[in-house]
Amino acid sequence: MEDGVSTYTVDEALISMGFGKFQAFVLAYSGMAKISEAMEMMLLSFVGQSVQAEWELSAQAESLITSVVFVGMLVGAYSWGIVSDNYGRRVGFNFTALVTGGAGLLSAFAPNYLSLIVLRFMVGVGLGGGPVLSSWFLEFIPAPNRGTWMVIFSAFWTIGTIMEASLAWAVMPSLGWRWLLAFSSLPSFALLLFYPLTLESPRYLCMKGRIADAVQVLETMARLNRVALPSGHLMSGHRMELHEMTDSSETSQLLSAKKTNPAAHSSKTEIGGRNAILKLLSPNLIRSSLLLWTVFLGHAFLYYGLVLLTSELSHGNKICGSEGIVTMQTNHSNDANLYRNVFITSFGEVPGLILSAAIVDKIGRKLSMSSMLYISCLCIAPLMVPQTESLTTIFLFGARICISASFIVLHIYAPEIYPTAVRATGVGFASSIARFGGILCPLVAVGLVHACHQTAAILIFITVMLVSGVAVSYFPLETSGRKLSDHIAA
Repeated sequence: MEDGVSTYTVDEALISMGFGKFQAFVLAYSGMAKISEAMEMMLLSFVGQSVQAEWELSAQAESLITSVVFVGMLVGAYSWGIVSDNYGRRVGFNFTALVTGGAGLLSAFAPNYLSLIVLRFMVGVGLGGGPVLSSWFLEFIPAPNRGTWMVIFSAFWTIGTIMEASLAWAVMPSLGWRWLLAFSSLPSFALLLFYPLTLESPRYLCMKGRIADAVQVLETMARLNRVALPSGHLMSGHRMELHEMTDSSETSQLLSAKKTNPAAHSSKTEIGGRNAILKLLSPNLIRSSLLLWTVFLGHAFLYYGLVLLTSELSHGNKICGSEGIVTMQTNHSNDANLYRNVFITSFGEVPGLILSAAIVDKIGRKLSMSSMLYISCLCIAPLMVPQTESLTTIFLFGARICISASFIVLHIYAPEIYPTAVRATGVGFASSIARFGGILCPLVAVGLVHACHQTAAILIFITVMLVSGVAVSYFPLETSGRKLSDHIAA
């Protein structure tokens, strides 16, 4: 109630609507984007070795095929975050789908190594917009069950990894890597097909002072869900919505904000270039931002490194072992084993998904992440000594469970600690920092293993797991059960 007039916020409207048909569509659409991203990333496990064999590339050139995608994601994550915070979530994810699908399809026709590198870089630029879809989906979900629904949203990544492993197993032996690239680009075009049905985030519209547009979106959602909006007028929600403050001084700053005039505020929310970084490094957010960048960097290194290790450890053990001449038949068998092993370890994300869903709201985001990181150390430690193929697959399966569970919780936590005004930019920049982990992991997972330094490679993975776990424990804010913030504290 404000000045005798009934009012409600976006959060209150979302809670009154619950999770209905509209949110189901948003989940399906965002999930398709997650599948597309997962497929484009997982194919790196298969394409590199095939291209190396066909074009007689060095190990460093093979690593670059993977690293250049992460360089593109580094550029794209930062750029698309700024675009979506300034021009809308819909504009951001529309262009990311266009760039990802177009460059992905064209890379299937790459005539030489240089053109393939350029096109895979552009695919990375498009994939860098993944956090935009996460922010868009998050801003439609009621706070009480947000953690659970974000885990379900993350399940689409798992579906994408399993689909890509299955597709590679079916396509690569008979049709080759070019057809795998072409088929993997199709989900991005599905996003473009259904784009006209999407709506802008009402929370973003309120943040921009476009209250009438936000009300129109909420009314459409309520009509599709067959419920009524709360009575009264929609408030812009410029006060901080979070509750349950803790003793942390930064937490208090994160959870407090002043009411401001919507029109005046909207003119101040144009974010770009250096201003975006300054906002993320403001006294209210600097600790959260620096820790988030560290943890994102570590998780990206670990997750994609484990994906590459699945194929590279077997290949490296064959090179570094005492085996003699390898016949063509043995090579064919190893290829079949590669697809099988990647397929098996990809299923490790299923229990990881279930595990994260079970613990994310019960024990909190921070403890969920740190415990999974520490357990993953125990899973991967035996690989410091070369193991049999079966044991290697089992240990990597366990590590994949833990890292995927922790990464899922991180993707839930990251958008929750930033206010709407900088949410996509903050998560996008953290995702950009993470790409350095993706750039470096081929040097360890491919370079060191090929050079017969498996022990050193595994030690690096363990170190990154431990550092990331410690960094998580220093996050100033536990966001489980809290409502989203709309603006940076004054």
